[in-house]
Amino acid sequence: MSLLPESSGLLPYWLLVVVAFSLLNTVQCYNSVHFARRTFNGPRSEAEVTPFAGRLFGSWSFLSGLVRLYAAYHINDKHLYFLALSTYLIVLSTFAGELLVYGTLKVGKGLAPPLFVATTSVVWMITQWSFYVD
Repeated sequence: MSLLPESSGLLPYWLLVVVAFSLLNTVQCYNSVHFARRTFNGPRSEAEVTPFAGRLFGSWSFLSGLVRLYAAYHINDKHLYFLALSTYLIVLSTFAGELLVYGTLKVGKGLAPPLFVATTSVVWMITQWSFYVD
């Protein structure tokens, strides 16, 4: 197996970049709740973003990063492609719920990076489905 994905196109490399940030986020969330609170910074976040919640967020980041890593190297496998796409859809739906229902998010600089990555990835993966998946 090559260090870099052997498939054509840029999406596999994008997935690898996102994986790197997922791993960094995992380490940060396990070391301090501060990093989770930068994202989850809504009016109700102080009480709800606990060290346990931060570690749980870190575990989610690790798991989704693992799925995306496999998808980057097997981008033509429709099942892995769908799973990777699903991780971004889950993130978007989670953020929508936390913003609109639970009040642990607010629109701002903490939400911008993950929202940009998830939205960009969803649009890219949906529009490029036929290019990568048989």
